[in-house]
Amino acid sequence: MNAVIYARYSCDNQREESIEGQLRECKEFAERKGIKLVGTYIDRAMSAKTDNRPQFQKMIKDSEKGLFDTIIVWKLDRFARNRYDSAHYKAVLRKHGAKVISATEVISEGAEGIILESVLEGYAEYYSAELSEKVIRGMTENALKCQYNGGPGTIGYIIDENKHYVIDPLVAPFVKEAFRMYADGYLIKDIVKYLNEKGVVSAYKKPMTKTSVTTMLSNCKYKGVYKYRDVEIADGVPRIVSDELFNRVQERLKKNKHSRSHFKAKEEYFLSSKLFCGDCGACMVGESGTGRGNVTYNYYKCSNAKNRKGCHKKAVRKDYIEEAVLLEVADKMFTEDMIDKIADKVMVLQDKEDTAVPLLKKELAETEKYIDNLIDAMQMGMLTKSTKQRLDELEARKEQLEADIINEEINSRKLSRGQVIEWLKKMKSLDLASDDNKRIMVDTFVNSVYLYDDRMVVSFNCREKASTLALPDGCVSDGRSLGEPYWINLNRKCGSGFFVFYPGKTVLGLVVNI
Repeated sequence: MNAVIYARYSCDNQREESIEGQLRECKEFAERKGIKLVGTYIDRAMSAKTDNRPQFQKMIKDSEKGLFDTIIVWKLDRFARNRYDSAHYKAVLRKHGAKVISATEVISEGAEGIILESVLEGYAEYYSAELSEKVIRGMTENALKCQYNGGPGTIGYIIDENKHYVIDPLVAPFVKEAFRMYADGYLIKDIVKYLNEKGVVSAYKKPMTKTSVTTMLSNCKYKGVYKYRDVEIADGVPRIVSDELFNRVQERLKKNKHSRSHFKAKEEYFLSSKLFCGDCGACMVGESGTGRGNVTYNYYKCSNAKNRKGCHKKAVRKDYIEEAVLLEVADKMFTEDMIDKIADKVMVLQDKEDTAVPLLKKELAETEKYIDNLIDAMQMGMLTKSTKQRLDELEARKEQLEADIINEEINSRKLSRGQVIEWLKKMKSLDLASDDNKRIMVDTFVNSVYLYDDRMVVSFNCREKASTLALPDGCVSDGRSLGEPYWINLNRKCGSGFFVFYPGKTVLGLVVNI
């Protein structure tokens, strides 16, 4: 195998030296497995909650060249923390003949590994959502008391010891003047210049910009209204401007705001990276077409057929295909039998050895040994500037390792069989009218869907047997853009005319007598 290492640390809770630790353990793993390393990609101070990471994107692009077939990461969360990004980019890598493996986590490559990874990721998302609800409840209680709820502050206010908003006497007059200037016809750029000249900084302690000024002018706190989600309390905050001045500013903002009504929300294609053409094996991608009355039709189309690479697979209606797949998931994945099987598999897989903590404890023992040796040397009179510096470095490393071990032990807590069953039953009751729930269901349970002219074959992450479904009537197009009308001319003995076809609609016809 030819492999590269991908290493990353976040700016919020890690340091530069953590990169060295990741690289060292990944190299040791490669050496044990007989894997040849051909390069490294490193993103510093980058969160994995987004895919907007320069070296990460370069690595994905380089995978097209076939220079490597394996990406080694210290832990899978170095690759991605977002479930959608993780699934999407792993699918892209598979297409290029590459895969991601962890140097410190034991996850098998077969069906069992997919089950464990899917269930743990799904449970983590469910736990995160539940925690979010608890946080919101606490913040709502703060809001009812008109207390500061965290985050960046508000220009012109300071927070007192009771977490209440108090007017900042040094900045508030400039805020009030900014409102007056905008109401009197000044441009946003003029107000930005004025505030920066007065030394006013944004909520993030940076110079004012057009965005920060526009946000400030829209904030109802300045007229004394405290607002958090559904909580809105008049006179909950000391006011800086009058209602009359605030309303004049809002009217002008509304008038000057660029209309975005013609922009449409981006349609999400839940089977992206999982739906493949049965004829040529290429991925099927989402597209849309606009029919009469500006009605938009969404569908999946073979990428080879789209790019005219020899495949003649017809496009299929998005809503029909997705609904059929989701109904099949609901039918096959949540029987009592299947729930018990998944729970049993998770219990077995969780008992497999986790090497992360033992490796950290081994390094901690070595570090403590080095510290003891240095202390012995210092007690014997061998005290130099270098030994003191080295001792400080080892002590810092020891503290970091102890923290990492605690963190690993917390994060590696095992699920009980009851928790797995409870989570699966909650998944069973999800409302599939919600886009978020559709995405969770597909990401967790669907491995791949192969689409043929008359059927589709659905493979699951948690079930060995695939399902073969007949295609619903009316879901296949004639090769033209779905939703796009087309005409057929008629020549009859007694007349002539045409038919107008709208896919999925009634045929409209007109015959004119000669």
